[in-house]
Parts: sequence; C-alpha cells; structure tokens
Amino acid sequence: ILQHRRFIRKYLMKNYLLVVSILTAATAVAQRPSCCSPAIEGFASMGDDMEFVAIHDEPLALEATDLEGTMISYSTADGKTASAYFIPQEGSTDYLLVYHEWWGLNDHIKVFAERLHADLNINVIALDMYDGKVATTREAAGTYMQALDASRGQAIVEGAIALANEQSNNAARFVQIGWCMGGGWSLQSALLAESRSMGCVMYYGMPEKDIERLKTLNGPVLFVFANRDKWINRDVVEGFQKDMNKADRSLEILEFDADHAFANPSNLSYNEQAAEEAYTASLSFLQNALSN
Repeated sequence: ILQHRRFIRKYLMKNYLLVVSILTAATAVAQRPSCCSPAIEGFASMGDDMEFVAIHDEPLALEATDLEGTMISYSTADGKTASAYFIPQEGSTDYLLVYHEWWGLNDHIKVFAERLHADLNINVIALDMYDGKVATTREAAGTYMQALDASRGQAIVEGAIALANEQSNNAARFVQIGWCMGGGWSLQSALLAESRSMGCVMYYGMPEKDIERLKTLNGPVLFVFANRDKWINRDVVEGFQKDMNKADRSLEILEFDADHAFANPSNLSYNEQAAEEAYTASLSFLQNALSN
C-alpha cells in the first residue's frame, strides 16, 4: 500500500510539473509581443463603432483603364502568397509602398498609385492587405479590416520589402504612404524596413505607441491630420508627438480643417482643396526624404 501511495504521489508530482511547464510556455507565447498588433488592432476595433462606420460613404464605382501597372504575386514568410499592384521604374532602386484604406486595393488606390509614380519617378508597390478582397459596402470594409491579422499583415509587408530587395540587388530604399487603416500600416512598414526606410506619410492613421519601437525608426514621418476627426483626434496626434519626441525621431504634423477621410475623392467628406494641398506637401516630403 505504501509503495502504491508513493507511486501515485510521484505520478501526480511528475504530471503537475508537466502541466505547469506547459502553462508557463503557453503564457510566454501569449505574452510575446507581435509586431505592431496594439496599434493596428486598436484601429481595427473601430469597425465596431457604428458612427465611425457611418462616416465612410460607400466608394463611387470606378473601373480604371489604361493603367501602366500590373497585379503581381510574391511569396511571404508564412508560407502563403500575397498580391500587389506594381508600377516599375526602370533604373530606380527606390520604392514607394502604398497602403490602401479599409476598402481594400480598389481602382481608386491604383489610380492614385499611378499619379504618385508619375510624380516621383520611382517604383511603386500598392500592397493588397486583404488578400484579394475588396469591399464595396461599409459593413464589408469593417469586417475585412477587423479580420486582418497583424502577423499576416506583417508577412505581406515583409514579403514586399524582400521582393524589392531582390529586384534591386539588395539596394532598395523605401518610402511609404497610406490612408486611414493604411496610414497605420505606413508607419509599421517604415519600422519593418528598418535602415532602408527613408520616410513615411500617414494620413489619419493610428500611430505606434511603443517608444522603444519608435526609437528604431529611420527617416522622418509626415502625419496628415483632420482636426474634425473624432477618432484620430488631437489627443492621438499630440500623444504621437510626445512619443516621437521621447524617441528622438522627426515628426511633421500637417493639420487641415476637415473630417476623417477628407482626402478620399469617393467619400462625401472629400475636401478637394485640402486634399490637393496635402498631396503637394506629401509629394515634397517624399522627394526630400529620398534626396537625403
């Protein structure tokens, strides 16, 4: 009987330690920070905010023709493939990475990518963060934005960076631009590109709040801000300024008396004058970033 009790005690202790070991490992994995998830997921949660959803007018139908670029696919580190709209520039090793709004990579973004390519004369890659899905309703846009896993988004971005490096014999330099959801990804892309990033433009996107990550940022940031925006509001912008100051990184804030999504021509909140001023400033900013 005594031996039986000792066996049971030994068995329970052994399995107790095994369970503790498993739970400890699981906790460590759960607590391990994934790239950019707090900032990205914080913005994605706005998909549940009915007021935020309502301010986004469903985009005007647009079927672009006579475009120079083509859709391409490339491998990602998670064993999948991603797609993007690519406009090459012969002789250039500079790349502009373009990040769409919550609607997805629609023809409005492709047309804008074409305009940027014509004005900057560098390679342009407009990434498809939704893996082929394009929303035409607010509800679908909110669903797609919330379904975008941060780790999958990171794999898509890093795959595009790797593709550019391969095409340029490892000499690629990057600038980034994005709007709304894509504004946040523009900054995350700059962080992922590390020393190869020359600068990024964020239109009313969610900033990174981790100061230690911001310290790794290479190149300046232009933040385009709509002062009537209830979500990416003045508190968010001022908080970003403080964080960038602590990280000793360059941030320029461009403020407009406008609403969220004011630069989207398919939105009723579109403000043509402000949008054109923001575009001119963004273009100048990107050109200066690449000249350094």
